[in-house]
Amino acid sequence: MSNTVEMSIAKAINAGLRRAMHDNEKVLVFGQDVAQLGGVFRVTEGILDEFGPTRIFNSPIAEAGIVGTAIGLAMRGYSSVAEIQFEGFIFPAFNQITTQLAKIQNRSEGFLSMPVVIRVPYGGGIGAVEHHSESPEAYFAHTPGLRVISPSTPNDAYWMIQQAVASKDPVLFFEPKRRYWQKGPVNLDTPPAGMHTAKVVREGSQLTIATYGPMVTTSLEAAAIAAEEGTSIEVIDIRSMSPIDFNTIIESVKKTGHLVVVAEANTNVSVSSEIAARVAELAFYHLEAPVIRVGGFDVPYPAAKLEEKFLPDADRILEAVDRSLAY
Repeated sequence: MSNTVEMSIAKAINAGLRRAMHDNEKVLVFGQDVAQLGGVFRVTEGILDEFGPTRIFNSPIAEAGIVGTAIGLAMRGYSSVAEIQFEGFIFPAFNQITTQLAKIQNRSEGFLSMPVVIRVPYGGGIGAVEHHSESPEAYFAHTPGLRVISPSTPNDAYWMIQQAVASKDPVLFFEPKRRYWQKGPVNLDTPPAGMHTAKVVREGSQLTIATYGPMVTTSLEAAAIAAEEGTSIEVIDIRSMSPIDFNTIIESVKKTGHLVVVAEANTNVSVSSEIAARVAELAFYHLEAPVIRVGGFDVPYPAAKLEEKFLPDADRILEAVDRSLAY
């Protein structure tokens, strides 16, 4: 009998971090307000009491310094879990991430590994102000040398954070902040497939939705509504934006003949764009309609009172489904 408990995504990340820290005394956690406060979203709450200030500690308000510290610690044999408080604050560290963290293993011909996890709460839906609701994952998925993943369920959050910490490569761990309080079962004994394996989260036969992070829940809602109207939709949680498990997506498209890609991020030059292009390249003769992308509009993230207009919802997804099936 499996050891399964109910918890939120935030608590699952916390539990996964604790387990990773127990398993490896070289794992350190740091970032702005992560120690006594437990971070803005309380994801690291209680870890200080268990592991003390040498294993989890606060950093200055200096994102480049946070990532630079993680790189230096990695060179000395430590595994760092560094939190960027909100996704919009990651850009002061962009140079450190894309020109140093992503390149050092290659530059040293593998002599130096970079076991660094950068935790990034991302996405909208919480009524926040500017630079607190963006989806910048494509910048990092575009950069060779970085792994980019995002859990959508508590079970994935619990296991994927541990898999990320165990990786010898740098991992950008994007956490869908508006889903932090979403609860679900967590199997504490049996991990799911590796963190880069896509997962069919709803079986279907007429159309495939490929999505990730906060949009998995929204896509499942759309699929449930479609089912009531007689349309069978398969939903795939890609889980990893770099590398992407295209095999799972293509096998689904071969079955359904239709693909809608859903994400919160702007669609222009996005992870969604890459999925659409690759499926068109590798599964062209299985498609019965063009690949359709549903995402945030190509404008800066709006004020909180307008974010419901900006974020994809079930209606926008179903409108894309109808367009695809009309071909």
